[in-house]
Amino acid sequence: MGNLVFVLNCGSSSVKFCLIDPLTQELYFKGQSENIGSVSCTFSVGKKKMQIPSENYSQVLERVVEMIKPYEEELCAIGHRVVHGGQEFTSSVVVDDEVLSKIRKYSHLAPLHNPVNAFGIEMFHTLIPHLPNIAVFDTSFHMSLPKKAFLYPLPFEYYKKHQIRKYGFHGTSHRFVSHAATTLFSPHERLVIAHLGNGCSVCAVKGGKSVDTSMGFTPLEGLMMGTRCGDIDPSIVLFLSDELSITSEEVLTILNKKSGLLGISGISSDMRTLEEKALMGDPLALLAIEMFCYHVAKYIASYIVPLGGIDGLIFTGGIGENSPLVRSKIVALLPDIDIDEHLNTVHQRGTRAVISQGGKTIVAIIPTNEELLIAQDAFALRENK
Repeated sequence: MGNLVFVLNCGSSSVKFCLIDPLTQELYFKGQSENIGSVSCTFSVGKKKMQIPSENYSQVLERVVEMIKPYEEELCAIGHRVVHGGQEFTSSVVVDDEVLSKIRKYSHLAPLHNPVNAFGIEMFHTLIPHLPNIAVFDTSFHMSLPKKAFLYPLPFEYYKKHQIRKYGFHGTSHRFVSHAATTLFSPHERLVIAHLGNGCSVCAVKGGKSVDTSMGFTPLEGLMMGTRCGDIDPSIVLFLSDELSITSEEVLTILNKKSGLLGISGISSDMRTLEEKALMGDPLALLAIEMFCYHVAKYIASYIVPLGGIDGLIFTGGIGENSPLVRSKIVALLPDIDIDEHLNTVHQRGTRAVISQGGKTIVAIIPTNEELLIAQDAFALRENK
């Protein structure tokens, strides 16, 4: 048995996967399947992409297993991204029947993801039974939030009976980035991490632990995102349902898939497209960018409260890592935090860099690598088994 870990990320209609050595960080291959079950289903590895019309989840995962068969003797574990671990999973775990049952139990909190996460674990247990399956939870990093931060001001019995609370997501990314920060500059107690992509969240990290985060009971809460609205008055749900004569489920579809950057601009959820359109003078594209940066900056500033000050501000995610314009606009809204515009502009994609000079708050860019963290967790748990 070798050191390689196969990392699997099952989404509602997609699968992402990679084979990685957690010790050397060497990536052997990376791929994905999208639109599973539809006529437009695809399967790609690296730059090679093929159409596999209407293949279901089982068929796609069988393809994935065939890909790793040549490496089977070098594998030591399968690492699975699991979206929701409820309140009881505070760290990654080796999956047994009890753990798998609990992952299913929390499906009502992540109905689009936990069922397929569990299905992926079952499939790999069946197809490669001698390898341990390791579950790495999106929510576990945020289980360190204090009650004053994770409780909603609702009747307390709703928390006790229905587990309604802030869970937070992107935990794997925030944990990876907070650890990576210590290799880029001297360790600091108080960090704010802005994970900005199609999904966005901000996390306050103190002493290596999450103390507050913007996503909540679901990933809809918090920042304005690619297609999600983020924070709004909850009464809008009822208002839209009445005014448009649609169900609450249809309203949630609007809030999750038709809002955010896409909803305001009417053009795209892709920040690159909006930046191009804004440069051409499109007023709604510019408005969408301005709103996005305003909401991110407002959240960052609010985390002075749980942290008592900000020693480091870190940008990550597709937008956070690759948009100098967005970083510049966000920091310009924050008092007492500055960046060096030259360093911000010339930053090399895919690299870690400090983009501030002087000042009390260090501003940095750290590319996230959730797959590597999942692989490292899986390797560590396999070693300790």
